[in-house]
Amino acid sequence: MQVSSAIFVLFLALTILLYYLLPKKWQWGLLLVASYCFYLSQGVQYIGFLLYTTVVTFVTGILLSRRAEREDAFVEAHRGDWNKEERKAFRAKEKKARFRILLAGLILGFGLLAVLKYTAFAATTVQSVLSWFGDAKIKIPSLLLPLGLSFYTFQSMGYLIDLYRKKSKAEKNFFKFALFVSFFPQIIQGPISRFGDLSEQLTKPHAFSRDDFCAGLFRVAYGFFKKLVVADTAMIGVRYLYAHTDTMRGVYVVLLIFLYSAEIYGDFTGGIDITLGVARMMGIRLAENFNRPFSSQSVKEYWRRWHITMGTWFTDYVFYPLSVSNGMQKFSTWSRKHLGNAVGKRLPVYFATIVTWFLTGLWHGAGWNFIVWGLLNCFAILFSQELMPLWNAFGKHFAKLSASKFFYCFRAARTFLLMGLFRSLDVYKDVPLTFSLWSSMVTRWNWGELFSASGLTSFGMSTWQIGVMLFGVLCIVIATNLGKKTPLWDRLATKPVLCVSLVACLVILILTLGSYGIGYDAADFIYGQF
Repeated sequence: MQVSSAIFVLFLALTILLYYLLPKKWQWGLLLVASYCFYLSQGVQYIGFLLYTTVVTFVTGILLSRRAEREDAFVEAHRGDWNKEERKAFRAKEKKARFRILLAGLILGFGLLAVLKYTAFAATTVQSVLSWFGDAKIKIPSLLLPLGLSFYTFQSMGYLIDLYRKKSKAEKNFFKFALFVSFFPQIIQGPISRFGDLSEQLTKPHAFSRDDFCAGLFRVAYGFFKKLVVADTAMIGVRYLYAHTDTMRGVYVVLLIFLYSAEIYGDFTGGIDITLGVARMMGIRLAENFNRPFSSQSVKEYWRRWHITMGTWFTDYVFYPLSVSNGMQKFSTWSRKHLGNAVGKRLPVYFATIVTWFLTGLWHGAGWNFIVWGLLNCFAILFSQELMPLWNAFGKHFAKLSASKFFYCFRAARTFLLMGLFRSLDVYKDVPLTFSLWSSMVTRWNWGELFSASGLTSFGMSTWQIGVMLFGVLCIVIATNLGKKTPLWDRLATKPVLCVSLVACLVILILTLGSYGIGYDAADFIYGQF
């Protein structure tokens, strides 16, 4: 059952209808059944992996919780007997015990992800290295990769880390916890939710709210518009350019940057709009995952606006723990002593940043293109950080220019193009080929080909499809600017007549302009493959 299908719309309508017709105490149970039915529709063979992650995380969470409760009870019982140092020593000992439980849970959880997602990549890499020394034949395993595995694994492991840090309490009801892991609107492509933010919302009763329903309905329709009118139309050109890299060079690489930016933005933000809209229709608020990313003034700002929940996950659970770890503190002391304060204070931060972005790239996909993509983002951020004093000096010296709308647009365009350039690694995949295509943008000046009489349709898209895509992009730009301060769906929440009218217009546009139908190879959401 693809999310961008009529079957999903029928499934969603039935689920929401039953959600409000059933007694409120049964609502969360219905959501659990609906979530497992939805995931089963993706493939019966995947359900065992979801259950494995759920059981492992639930049991580990219970063990962590019980250990923490016994620790607190023991400290309370000896409050009058122990001094501060004795209490501190006991806490440290118990923390190590809880860490061992956490580590076991993380190994079991991330271990499944590592085996299923990265075994073939590791075997291929080893085979490539061995081939330098002669013939090397390694059997490359073909393993199942459950849909949404990266998302529900990260969400589950984040839950365990929060329990270890005592930032949340363990869920004692297995079925309620299973709902947190499997909640069907978000399981395929996020956002990556925190237990403390979502669990209570999923299990508490929800009365029908006209405002929430209207806001959610519009957002769902808007998400389908982004996906079917913009993303899947742009995908036609992206696929053609990818299939003809021998001739589609120079200006066509620039064209791919723009087309793929439209595709992935429409696809990913459209999918998130559907996810958040569906949840909102049932009175559940999920974390926002985007905040006008293409207006970002720098790469660092871009990653505060794009795929926000993933960025905060890596920041909270990888970067900060690594930065303040005992090993990193020792490395920092050694660096300052032997390399000077200026270099010494930077190295630990740089090391933690590089590790974080290496893992971020690897999370996106098992391939060198994703690793290189992650490291390019990392180096762009670090390079920009080093140039910050120059930027500040420039801003002071040219204060009027720096504050101008022109300079704002220039920086946004620069960031957009740079991120689009990095993002093309998603499409071309082969790293040497991608670098070769990048170089062709400055060595092969074939701009006239694109703007010739036949050039506008020389990359697999008809004039009609180009017009549809541009119209869709224009609609998104207008809607984004209208919702700059208050999102459009929130503004429509209290205006049901206008909301329903706009939803009807969106449905007509989707049916008229959307890329689907007989003979069309419809693509599901890109991030659903993770």
